[in-house]
Amino acid sequence: MCQMCKGAGYYTLDVPAGDPNFGVLMPCHCKLHEKEQRTADELRRLSNLEPFTDKTFENFDPDVPGVRRAYIRAREYAKRPQGWLILFGNFGCGKTHLAAAIANEALRRHYRVLFTIIPDLLDHLRSTFGPDSDVKYDERFETIREIPLLVLDDLGTENTTPWAREKLYQIINHRYNYSLPTVITLNRRPEDIEPRILSRMFDAVLCPERIIIEAGDYRRLTLEQRFGRRKRA
Repeated sequence: MCQMCKGAGYYTLDVPAGDPNFGVLMPCHCKLHEKEQRTADELRRLSNLEPFTDKTFENFDPDVPGVRRAYIRAREYAKRPQGWLILFGNFGCGKTHLAAAIANEALRRHYRVLFTIIPDLLDHLRSTFGPDSDVKYDERFETIREIPLLVLDDLGTENTTPWAREKLYQIINHRYNYSLPTVITLNRRPEDIEPRILSRMFDAVLCPERIIIEAGDYRRLTLEQRFGRRKRA
């Protein structure tokens, strides 16, 4: 039990009557700590990062050929998310790791962030129309549009129904119009991206550079290295 407030969460100052703080309930440091913890828990819940907590800058290997420029730029962006950061690359090149590392670093700095794989994002929106959903569509859609930092992984892998294309465009267009910090990863060629979205990704003011990661499959390389070590042993 807290010795200052005796578990009440608040205390009063020992000041004479007439003092502006006389009789005022002051939040105890234990109460403030609980509030900070609740805020941190809510940020973690909202971030959608639980499966990616191991994806950090500290365990990313920047010495793999073809990734250093993306690694440096991602670290810079994580310190001060502004504008858009676009990461192009083939499967397994490390772009998802870097995108998740940006989100994890932002979360560590108490930044409100949402990390989502785009097909999952659209599934979450669809699920709000179900009878068992406890979240309204408008509420979830607004959260996605307005989140201070949105990380969209795997653009181009979504189900290309007219509804999906329009919802994704509305999200991206809103963030474009209001210059909201956004990270996008994709393994598609630019010409394969929906033209309305592509034109916004190539806005030189909001997104002065797009990073192409030319590394090979990092996961395959790691397995080959492990296998090689075992074989030599």
